[in-house]
Amino acid sequence: MEEQDNNRKFLSGQGLSQELVGALITSALEARKMAYVPYSHYTVGAAVLTEEGKIYQGGNIENASYGATNCAERTAIFKAVSEGCRRFFAIAIAGGMEGTEPVEYAYPCGICRQVMQEFAERDFIIIVAKNMADFLMYHLEDLLPHGFGGESIK
Repeated sequence: MEEQDNNRKFLSGQGLSQELVGALITSALEARKMAYVPYSHYTVGAAVLTEEGKIYQGGNIENASYGATNCAERTAIFKAVSEGCRRFFAIAIAGGMEGTEPVEYAYPCGICRQVMQEFAERDFIIIVAKNMADFLMYHLEDLLPHGFGGESIK
């Protein structure tokens, strides 16, 4: 019940409509199909919303040298950054074993949270979704309290 109350808070006054949340979750679920996961078989899709209202998708991309693997969140953000976008409003993430629907929430890893910190404000919205009806919403500061950003090295 607490999660549903939290979601209502985001949808009521945080500038994110139910329709936009649905579009982001749908895009993240679609992006899972683009993932390249020959080793773990765990597909993740992400859809990031720019401040200009454009959505960029990304899937995780594995490599035999695991350190060279790129997460779905960073793929989506880097795709947007490579096209000139620098500020983001929200991201939806969905993940699960290849060939199945998600059964748990796929939270962003620490590196992805740090990349989000670089390009988003503390109130950046992170949606972790199993499907259109089962999702949770957070602010970046909830998942990365006391984050290290550019202001820390000025």
